[in-house]
Amino acid sequence: MHTVWKGSISFGLVHIPVKMYTATKEKGVSFRNLHRKCKTPIKYTRTCPHCEIEVPWEEIVKGYEYADNQFVLMEKEELDAVMPENRKSIEILDFVQLEEIDPVYFDRTYYLGPGDHGDRPYALLREAMRESGRIGVAQVTIRSKQTLGVVRVYQGCLVMETIYYPDEVRQAEAVPDVPGQTELPEKELAMARQLIENLTTTFNPEQYQDTYRQAVEEMIAKKVKGEEVVTVPEKQPERVVDLMEALKASLEQTGEKKGKGGRKKKAAK
Repeated sequence: MHTVWKGSISFGLVHIPVKMYTATKEKGVSFRNLHRKCKTPIKYTRTCPHCEIEVPWEEIVKGYEYADNQFVLMEKEELDAVMPENRKSIEILDFVQLEEIDPVYFDRTYYLGPGDHGDRPYALLREAMRESGRIGVAQVTIRSKQTLGVVRVYQGCLVMETIYYPDEVRQAEAVPDVPGQTELPEKELAMARQLIENLTTTFNPEQYQDTYRQAVEEMIAKKVKGEEVVTVPEKQPERVVDLMEALKASLEQTGEKKGKGGRKKKAAK
């Protein structure tokens, strides 16, 4: 794994040297834009529309647009002057229960490995957190941005999840047309609950696949081999408009899957 950050975890007066690694990798099919006529990759340049020239990096400065087409310039030295002092430290501020943090706050995951001579304190924090069942709420500066995060134990390794600050999470109340408390027919509720039961299983991430990416990769492989690509439109299931009929059809469908050894229903508590 490639190290993306080096520093330490600090809580109280304890400092644990660590190295940070990205824990996740988004997968997709990457395309480049080509000139259809000659199949040459298109280049994108930094140009100034006023001077009508290409601008080198050394002539570029950061600017904040505080009004329409009105900017205040910010020099690198000015931004460095207000950079937090703990830029190389994951500073744990509090310990909380993981269940107290709603998933809407979570952003990215990083593995934390021990740094030089950090094996013993690393193991000490890991075991203490494992036994307490708590996670650490921390602040850290990554790529010139101060970030909130949580430190926890995952499969014997310390990980840090970056999380959003409260003012970065939009309020659910701002979502338009969300129905309030609605009186619903008990029969519909019972069927909906039964449908949830039929679809309830133990989470196994291996059973979920990116079928679109797989289809695109197969299509590319055929084109590379010079094979003709023939696509057959997938037949869409008949759309049922009536809610009750949709519930009945869904229950029948999930019941058939269970009967054929599909999803296993959890035992009722």
